Amino acid sequence: MVENITDANFAAETEEGLVLVDFWAPWCGPCRMQGPILDGIATEYQDKVKIVKVNVDENPQTSQAHGIMSIPTLLLKKDGQVVEQMIGVQQKPQLEQVFNKYL
Repeated sequence: MVENITDANFAAETEEGLVLVDFWAPWCGPCRMQGPILDGIATEYQDKVKIVKVNVDENPQTSQAHGIMSIPTLLLKKDGQVVEQMIGVQQKPQLEQVFNKYL
């Protein structure tokens, strides 16, 4: 299950384990394409990778702190540290390849 998080709970929600953060906005066409891909992979990897979404319009502090200039941008964090950054729509095989490097 993909969870929406905010500036207020970003640190707490992404400090442990493997967490994929999707920076997105509802008006962004490519972001809407990325959503179903993440929903599908979230079920398959639910015990291994936590997947969360940050709406850049509603959470500018987190977006600015991570230097988000284009959306969708996906950050993979391991124990609170960014280990991968992917810009643009990522397909399931690409995401699985990245996940497997850290699992």
